[in-house]
Amino acid sequence: MDQFEPKILTQLYRPAKDSHKGQNGKLLVIGGSNLFHSASMWSLEVASRIVDMVFYSSVPVNEAIVKKQKERFHDGIIVPKNKLAEYLTEADCILIGPGMERDEATRKKVNYLLKKYPQKKWVIDGGALQVMDRNLLNKNMIVTPHHQEYKILFGRELADKMAKKYNCTIVLKGKEDVICDANQCVINQTGNEGMTKGGTGDVLAGLIAALYCKNEAFLAASCGTYLNGLAGDRLYVLVGPYFNASDLVHELPQVMGEIL
Repeated sequence: MDQFEPKILTQLYRPAKDSHKGQNGKLLVIGGSNLFHSASMWSLEVASRIVDMVFYSSVPVNEAIVKKQKERFHDGIIVPKNKLAEYLTEADCILIGPGMERDEATRKKVNYLLKKYPQKKWVIDGGALQVMDRNLLNKNMIVTPHHQEYKILFGRELADKMAKKYNCTIVLKGKEDVICDANQCVINQTGNEGMTKGGTGDVLAGLIAALYCKNEAFLAASCGTYLNGLAGDRLYVLVGPYFNASDLVHELPQVMGEIL
């Protein structure tokens, strides 16, 4: 399996000098729950630094938190319950799962949306991974499991085999990340033990989803994984493993600005 080649970072979309708001990506994040508040916030924060607009659909307690912190977002919009279909149609990509509980309500919501909108670009993370019907996977979907979530979704089958079988893109997170689609696989070796902290995976999901708005799935998944780990490695030089997901969110724009 090949190593990730940083030179492909040059293929990532860059906003044109004369572009205007809305042309550089619109991301819808569906996540959060009464139990998990912070997870979707990290996804929102990193995405707001990359795309023009971030739409957010959650439970009322999380929406209230985001409203209080709205000044931290470039252009964040809380999606009314009766307007979800409208914003889902408008979004270039949908991230679903960060902070969602692994319960029957999540199962019904996730599988209903994936089945109804198979043509949309999806990044499926967190709670959604553990309750989704894998038979709904298609070429427009990126899944971002750690090893335990991967076993729930695919059992003990290899990632390259599952990516081919379900024609999707898989980001299998670990000490070495494995990124596969139906035609290719790469290994990413950026990252360190500081990234075992809760929330770093939510940062990654938000980053990949933001990139996927304007890039192909495998490019977004592989480059996002590399950049997330690289930001963690930059922090490691400064503070060792003593950083958290919020530190990662703030480091990523500096890394991306320098490299891209």
